[in-house]
Amino acid sequence: MREAYPVERAVGIEHFVSDADGVGGRLRDSSADFRVREVERFEAKPLDADSGSYPYLVVRATLRGWDTNDFAKRLSNGLGISRERVSWAGTKDKYAVTTQLFTLRKVDAEALEDVAIRDADIEPVGRTGRGLEFGDLAGNEFEIVVRGPERPENAEEIRAELDSFGGGTPAVPNYFGQQRFGSRRPVTHEVGLHVVRGEWEEAVRSYVANPYESEPADTQRARRAVADHFDDRDWSAALDAMPDRLGFEKAMLNSLVETDGDGDGEDPEKFRTALEAVPSNLQRLFVNAAQSYGFNRILSERLARGLPFDRPVAGDVVCFAEDVDGLALPDPDREQRVTERRVETVARHCERGRAFVTAPLVGTETELGEREPGEIEREVLDDLDLAPGDFDLPGEFHSTGTRRAILVRSGLEIEQDPLTFDFALPKGSYATVVLREFLKTDPAEE
Repeated sequence: MREAYPVERAVGIEHFVSDADGVGGRLRDSSADFRVREVERFEAKPLDADSGSYPYLVVRATLRGWDTNDFAKRLSNGLGISRERVSWAGTKDKYAVTTQLFTLRKVDAEALEDVAIRDADIEPVGRTGRGLEFGDLAGNEFEIVVRGPERPENAEEIRAELDSFGGGTPAVPNYFGQQRFGSRRPVTHEVGLHVVRGEWEEAVRSYVANPYESEPADTQRARRAVADHFDDRDWSAALDAMPDRLGFEKAMLNSLVETDGDGDGEDPEKFRTALEAVPSNLQRLFVNAAQSYGFNRILSERLARGLPFDRPVAGDVVCFAEDVDGLALPDPDREQRVTERRVETVARHCERGRAFVTAPLVGTETELGEREPGEIEREVLDDLDLAPGDFDLPGEFHSTGTRRAILVRSGLEIEQDPLTFDFALPKGSYATVVLREFLKTDPAEE
């Protein structure tokens, strides 16, 4: 198998599943080269529906170069409403053209006529009785152009290899992509691993004082200075050394300054308090990234052992799937353990896209597999010094865990001149994980 790049191996992705040379080239030369359209499980009533019974206005927005959170803030400001009255199903990348639904509580369609937002087309489409939630997102459709490919003719050979891996449909291991861990500075999972092990000081240090060569030179210098101040416990000097643009790092260091005179200077609780100085979603992301790293490691080991991804072996745990607009959406709440007697029966469900083999995103309620799949899961967790009970943590750091499909299939279409990939993925799966098989370029050089 072709070995992954160092920055990929750092997040648990060890190999490619296709051996053919990549097409090369670049992604995101412009936002228009990376188009994403949401597939939602959400129905709206007509625009003239009673606003008393249906107090939420549903709008479809096509955004160019907008982070979803930033757009929501700009939209709420333009309407003169609280940001909490704007909701959506999935957060999208800034460097793309994205189309998705938003719901606006107690807003009339006419109010949008006075709102002009650059690089945003907003269309009212209906009314509904509740706001959008993450569970309403089924998946995403992608149209992605690769610029400057060196070997565009290799795309079909790679597709054939992915067909074989997926049992007749193009498929790849359902890895968590680089974005999950930090594209420029992949440390989020390292912080999370320290959190889960109760190593609160090491978690803070990993986040604020761990420079990467991919960062600007002044940021690297600042992190090295902060590392020195960590050693001598000079939190004020560490805070002064950190650039203002690194707001989360400064929030952690400011917390250490504020708690410096409170009790024992070596009290690990002060470092936990520092971690809690950042937004709750980032606190959760630390632990989620640790779980994702373990998941990637499990998939890499399964691949190295030559176990199938498109069908189960005895000891696997599968989850069943539902069809949403042609997307097979795995449901981790509908699980089944695969015994020797049931392997062939469950394999037929997997072949038809009705079930998927899973691996754990370990948490307090995670039950591991059996036989060889369970052996892989336990060996990886032992190597990471993790166990399900370790996730019984305070506040936002607590996680019950779940299981996730190890394979993602896509109805992949490829066009030449320009080299364009059209495909759809269920929510939570990464387009970049599909495209890495085709480009085979080093993420560190993008």
